[in-house]
Amino acid sequence: MKIFFPLIAVTLVFSSCKRQPLVGKIYLDSLINHYTIPAAVADNNTDMKFWQRRIDPKNQQNTSEARYAATLIMRFHHFGDINDARSADSIYRSISNTYRHKLASADLALVAAAMLQHRFSSAQLLLDSAKMLGIKNYTSNNVSFDVSFELGHYNEAKFYLAQLKPFKDYNYYFRRAKYDHLLGMTDSALSAINKAVALAKGPYLKDIALSNQGDLYLHTGDLEKALSAYKECVRINSVDFHSILGIGWIALVHDHDPVAANRLFNFVLSHNKLPDPLFKMYQAAQQSGNKSMQKKYAAAFVHAATDPRYGMMYNKYLIEIYTGILHQPNEAEKLARAELLNRATPQTYAWLAYALFKNNKKNEAYRVYEQYVAGRPLEGLELFYIGSLLKGMGKGYDANKYLNAALQNKYDLSPEMAATLANDPEL
Repeated sequence: MKIFFPLIAVTLVFSSCKRQPLVGKIYLDSLINHYTIPAAVADNNTDMKFWQRRIDPKNQQNTSEARYAATLIMRFHHFGDINDARSADSIYRSISNTYRHKLASADLALVAAAMLQHRFSSAQLLLDSAKMLGIKNYTSNNVSFDVSFELGHYNEAKFYLAQLKPFKDYNYYFRRAKYDHLLGMTDSALSAINKAVALAKGPYLKDIALSNQGDLYLHTGDLEKALSAYKECVRINSVDFHSILGIGWIALVHDHDPVAANRLFNFVLSHNKLPDPLFKMYQAAQQSGNKSMQKKYAAAFVHAATDPRYGMMYNKYLIEIYTGILHQPNEAEKLARAELLNRATPQTYAWLAYALFKNNKKNEAYRVYEQYVAGRPLEGLELFYIGSLLKGMGKGYDANKYLNAALQNKYDLSPEMAATLANDPEL
């Protein structure tokens, strides 16, 4: 009976009534069959070759090396080759060394590279160095918000956001949306991201804002608006593979079409080098109730995501797999403890608490929850973790508060998690 539980459960969550598919075969076929590389990719490649030719190893300067590194970062955003991000990081470090760590712009570039690779504690140290050398207040407040937010220093992030408020520009509203979303102020977050979309200058910034808009609409359960945002992203930038994965997710959880979803996930896998599509394919196998395929894609994702070049970029998803289908809570606990050294947030403490719980260290798990998680803002996955922990410890009243909140964010959860909540008679 257990073997078929995910299929039965997900049917209850996502198929309680017949709905017209949102993604549709015509759009899906068109997206895949008429895919073309955007002009921005060719332009970036041209710039890359230009700046690379201007680099003189015997006379290392700043401009050519920095511009070349920037094109590597852009290519990473396009096609997900982690070697590009790491090479850019190395170039920025070389520039900083050449100028004996007295060039603020090099430190700022290193901050961005560290954030991209989820090295948040390192980003804070580099930002402190840049501030000591001297950077503009506007730049400082933007980057300080970003670093503080990721480190879980939310009062500091609030302060920096307040410094940006008078500008009421793209940068302010984009960050305002992130902060309001954290606090559960969904309407305000959507209002802010909509303003960021309207204020975006150029297709690159517009694509980023629209992609985040799509994520927010997905979070609220407004899948039609989420799909519209993702489609616009792909129209602007056909190598926005995050948005293509978002479209695939809607095909999975709304249209109940794992075949269509997997076509998109496989499409991304064939064009982008990051392991994200493998994680989505693992989740698609959950909805199909296919345990062997779940294990196959979970193992493939773990193999790819634990490549040392990724560092801690995929800890969140690895913990989900280790505490789930692979039944390796020891590995989950190790990753959660390592993540806390990188960023100690309510979310990362929730990861540790759940890993401890699954590792049968229930008392320690509850202590972590009480000291570092209770009463603090959490997202859907972490709400599920803490609710499950409390339920497993017999604290049903408190557990149900978390689990009901998680259920309100069901599209942020895996199909199996959503199914568990839908079939809980106490919710």
